[in-house]
Amino acid sequence: MNSGILFALGAYLSWGLFPLYFRQIAAIPSLQIVAHRTLWSLVFVAGVLLVTGHLKWLRDVSAATWRRFAASALLIAINWLTYVWAVGHGHVIDASLGYFINPLVNVALGFALLGERPRPVQWFAVGLAAFGVLWLTVAGGRLPWVALVLAVSFGFYGLMRKTAALGALEGLSLETLILAPLALAGFAYWGWDGQLAGQTAVDWAWLIGTGPVTAGALLLFAAGARRLPLATLGIVQYVSPSLQFLLGVFLFREPMDATRLVAFGFIWAALAVYSAEGLWRARRQNRRLVTADQAAQV
Repeated sequence: MNSGILFALGAYLSWGLFPLYFRQIAAIPSLQIVAHRTLWSLVFVAGVLLVTGHLKWLRDVSAATWRRFAASALLIAINWLTYVWAVGHGHVIDASLGYFINPLVNVALGFALLGERPRPVQWFAVGLAAFGVLWLTVAGGRLPWVALVLAVSFGFYGLMRKTAALGALEGLSLETLILAPLALAGFAYWGWDGQLAGQTAVDWAWLIGTGPVTAGALLLFAAGARRLPLATLGIVQYVSPSLQFLLGVFLFREPMDATRLVAFGFIWAALAVYSAEGLWRARRQNRRLVTADQAAQV
């Protein structure tokens, strides 16, 4: 349990601090950053697989799995591109909003696509979050598209990966392998067009580093998820958007007016209700298991 919390905290702290990293290369076009992130992530995970000798799984990947991961690769590419653009263009708070509402988007997707039946308290939480987004749209005069694209793309991505046959490392390997030809084609065009000429050695160091930081955070998350109950993991996950929010407000000085504060208030209330109900049910279930075990011993 303790090691699981440390692994999960490491992953969510990494994701929460990503804005600091991507701000260092904000002058580089977002599409180029995503192409670098794809290729260097592939290099990193390929190195891990080679060192561990874990390559046999690639030969057994079925055509259906290739198709499923082509869809998940598209979703994660959209998510990465939106996030990198948001960080580079002063929308870190909007990005944090997307990851705050993502768990509630997962509840809605589970109901719509998996036939799951959310509990009344979960529906109440979803309703609070939806009202917060609606308030932000009407009172703020614009749709929070960055937050919605991030939440929905990562929600569908999680849905695809939930039913996938591969683990975290293998899945990322396959996704980056699928995206790699597009990234290489992009580099060929940018190189021919002269768009890469102004990038310094320092820029390249930061860009190459996107691979290890991306894959490293994912591996920490996978290690934590294997060791923690879902209810605990669900609470720890808010570390990431909370850090992003604090960075956006206090370090990057993004505007946080009353309209946005009210919207965030509804969404934070939704998350509090959702998390409290999940913890209560988990503890109730644990008590039932302990009682049943004691009765069996008697």
